[in-house]
Amino acid sequence: PLEPFSIHPFMMMKIGHFSFSFTNPSLCCLLSVLLVRLLIYSVTKKGGGKSVPNFLQYLVELIHDFVSNPVNEQIGGLSGRNVKQKFSPRISVTFTFSLFRNTQGMIPFSFTVTSHFIMTFAFSFSIFLGITIVGFKRHGLHFLSFLLPAGVPLSLAPFLVLLELIPHCFRALSSGIRLFANMMAGHSSVKIMSGFVWTIMLFMNNLFLFIGDLGLVFIVIALTGLELGVAISQAHVSTISICIYLNDATNLH
Repeated sequence: PLEPFSIHPFMMMKIGHFSFSFTNPSLCCLLSVLLVRLLIYSVTKKGGGKSVPNFLQYLVELIHDFVSNPVNEQIGGLSGRNVKQKFSPRISVTFTFSLFRNTQGMIPFSFTVTSHFIMTFAFSFSIFLGITIVGFKRHGLHFLSFLLPAGVPLSLAPFLVLLELIPHCFRALSSGIRLFANMMAGHSSVKIMSGFVWTIMLFMNNLFLFIGDLGLVFIVIALTGLELGVAISQAHVSTISICIYLNDATNLH
């Protein structure tokens, strides 16, 4: 069941002990970037959309409206409006890229990039690092004040700073672990169940087994639909997490 998650190099490239080979994850990431770029370009190539949208424009508008809801709900405060205007396009592109990467593995003979922890960790760590930079750029060293809530006795300050710092740093791991675990578990379940159903269908020899096989096929279809929903929901959850972290970095307490 782990064969779809194996990495195969297409172009070998080594410099010393380091490998910079072009592999199937590299190809899938490149395809995701190209698809997102092509989708946006097809709508904005003539300076804007049409008054009567076609399918691609409707899809882009649907994604924009879908992302704008958590942005408006999670980012608030006095500076919330400026933050929304500045980062909403970036969050929309991040959501679209995550959506393409998660659902890409549902295509037969493709590769699920987000089923490898090193990929999801790089994604979550880069977002964590970027939001931290936004916090320091906006507040300077005052950004560190979120580690110490107001009104705390000085004797408890070292303990509370450590208590706040650990979960804050764990944000760089939590998003990656959640996405990796969901994609790996879901895609493995679909692979195992599909192989099980195919094996049974090869050995069917009467009508009752045929009827039972149809029931198993429906289960596989339902499980595939569930996994597709999980892939979409994980992109949405990642977007909500980005909005929450950005709100914390902007408004502190």
